[in-house]
Amino acid sequence: MLRLAGVPLFLWLVLGPEADWWALGVLAFAGVSDWLDGKIARAWNQTSRLGVVLDPLADRLYIFAALLGLVVRGIVPWWLMAVLVLRDVLIVIALPVLRHYGYGTLPVNFAGKAATLCLLYSFPLLFIAVYDGIVGDVARIVGWAFAIWGTAIYWWAGLLYAVQGQRLIREARRADRRSGSGSAPGPRPAATNGDPGPDHGDRAAKAPDGPRSSHSGPPSSNRKGATSPP
Repeated sequence: MLRLAGVPLFLWLVLGPEADWWALGVLAFAGVSDWLDGKIARAWNQTSRLGVVLDPLADRLYIFAALLGLVVRGIVPWWLMAVLVLRDVLIVIALPVLRHYGYGTLPVNFAGKAATLCLLYSFPLLFIAVYDGIVGDVARIVGWAFAIWGTAIYWWAGLLYAVQGQRLIREARRADRRSGSGSAPGPRPAATNGDPGPDHGDRAAKAPDGPRSSHSGPPSSNRKGATSPP
């Protein structure tokens, strides 16, 4: 919750007084708290459905806030923000399709985590790049390197989501044909692949041909924010 509350504070520091160093401090706090609550969640098995939603949401909001600040300040071009936001819009549009076939939100995969990490490294460096001197020059080079690679991996993760989603839909259709049922499928839990690897895992558990479970969403996992079935 503190990490989410830091998003408007960060945006105000960037666009209001342009207190970049304080804004970078908020970003640093967000990164440390993200690591810390994940470590605590794994150590004590403290998991919740709310965590599954809020944890990636906080990352997305910081990316959006940092991008907005950079674009308004004229530090990065508007098209960079458009490219990153378009990817998330396509993912959001795909969610109702998955829900129609009985699947919940896909688990985060390694590519998505790596892309988020690259982008969250790039934005502070790009803020520092506006200052003159060797520090600003180095920050500009390294920051744009992280931004370019992060954007490319971000879209690669989105393509992995699309491939996974298509596979799940094909499996759901095959299961419905075998069962001979013309009704809408029941919930099918999207399974992780058991590691923190690519954005949302690469498999989902297929529902049995008999009565389908009413449980939806990702099953038990050692990852932060994962949920456990009842």
